[in-house]
Amino acid sequence: MRTFGSLLVRGLIVGLFAGLLAGTFAYVMGEPRVDAAIAIEEGGAAHTHDHNHDHADGTEQAEEQPLVSREGQKAGLFLATSLYGVALGGLFAVAFTLLRRKLRTGNDAYAALGLAAAGFVGIVLVPFFKYPPNPPAVGDPDTITRRTVTYLLTLVIGLLAVWGGVALSRWAARYGEVARLAGGVVGVLVTVVVAYLILPRINEVPETFPATLLWQFRFASLGTQATLWLLLGFGYAVAVDRRPARQKVAV
Repeated sequence: MRTFGSLLVRGLIVGLFAGLLAGTFAYVMGEPRVDAAIAIEEGGAAHTHDHNHDHADGTEQAEEQPLVSREGQKAGLFLATSLYGVALGGLFAVAFTLLRRKLRTGNDAYAALGLAAAGFVGIVLVPFFKYPPNPPAVGDPDTITRRTVTYLLTLVIGLLAVWGGVALSRWAARYGEVARLAGGVVGVLVTVVVAYLILPRINEVPETFPATLLWQFRFASLGTQATLWLLLGFGYAVAVDRRPARQKVAV
């Protein structure tokens, strides 16, 4: 029998590597879009400043500099994704330990992959399609509290949708595999659609902001999360697989 400590350590290690590689993806695919969005924001601010704050003597107040430079933010990206990966890996190991007996498979690797897939759908996809992330130049600072609350609410709904899909899938399993699969899909979709209709619509994207850049940033954010969860799922599946080495190669 494996101890909880060994499962937790494996989750932390796998989460660390998954976070590092997800940070690499975010650096390559996401940071150029962030730079472009910041350039648009600064260009708009400079344009407004030129029209509203002309000084006869040519002297101007120095613009307030950010607490952390862009280079510092880019370097801190890897630290942030690594810490997030470690935390997520630890939570994943706890969830695996608590739910392993309820997952109807005798294979630990399949159980880990199924748990990762469920987590990705509930924690990432459901909130993403309702409230997709926006680059730095988009969003009203006065509504950040409202946007945070609605996002967290969507996150909870995503987990409930996954739970509902699993429950309906198990109930429909008595009618065959096709019914079991259909029940799971219907359980998730019905919960999500009803929640989407109830939750408020938030759209703070200016009409002048380039649509291509907006969606490039959003898909880069989604790709970062997909990389993290994919590596976490497969990495933990390998870490907990108890089959003999010869059987693994044969499969």
